[in-house]
Amino acid sequence: MTPMSPGQSPAPPVALSTASVYPESARVAFELAAELGYDGVELMVWIDPISQDVSGVARLAERYGVPVLAVHAPCLAVTQRVWTADPIGRIRRSVAAAAELDCRTVVLHPPFRWQRRYAAQFADEVARAGEHDGVALAVENMFPIMRSGVRTVPYSPGFDPTAVGHDHYTLDLSHTAASGIDALALLDRMGSALTHVHLADGSGAPRDEHLVPGRGGQPCAEVCERLTASGFPGVVVVEVSTRRCRTRPERAALLAESLLFARLHLQPTARPAPVPAR
Repeated sequence: MTPMSPGQSPAPPVALSTASVYPESARVAFELAAELGYDGVELMVWIDPISQDVSGVARLAERYGVPVLAVHAPCLAVTQRVWTADPIGRIRRSVAAAAELDCRTVVLHPPFRWQRRYAAQFADEVARAGEHDGVALAVENMFPIMRSGVRTVPYSPGFDPTAVGHDHYTLDLSHTAASGIDALALLDRMGSALTHVHLADGSGAPRDEHLVPGRGGQPCAEVCERLTASGFPGVVVVEVSTRRCRTRPERAALLAESLLFARLHLQPTARPAPVPAR
């Protein structure tokens, strides 16, 4: 670890989302995270059987020396029956998994509009569940979708969680691109409740691209610099798409580039030393 100069804030840890190695498994994410020098992983719980086996994930963390720094709850459309069909049960199972894996953050999406009962309970459940085991439930900003040229919002009450107000947030920079939201303005609205960041990029097209940071139009560098300057206490997670990669080395190259971008722009910079009072 590089020693810090007086007046510097430490850089946040950089983790690799296990979703970043899709269609390969969570095991490959641990292997690449160790090989490339990531500080940990974010476990995306989804259709990958390995991701659903908390004890197995703990063994991977020990085997590769890579801790789990966050758990992403199974709240995608394709994971509505992972662990349980009850969305409240999935929140509680995710909190228990985080506690078992000794990490302090669970990432959540807002409910879908068709989940009316769940939507009515969501805010209270997130607040209540966060009171246990020292785990923060960080609600993520999402995005509208385009169907046949029509823009619809599939989330209730919307895709911007700051409109509701939660104790903890996840800022996703691919989602700000897809939604057309000003990422820096959203960062400011989240304020001290910002707990977790998904570092990716987007071109501004109305779809979730998860580009390597620096390859799109989002202010990824400025967001990183602001995080370190503010003493951000959370984790920055590289969550990029490598699904088009044909080989493991090609995938590793994109993840190495993403890590290098994060390290460069999260690097602490010295602040002017205060002038002693006379």
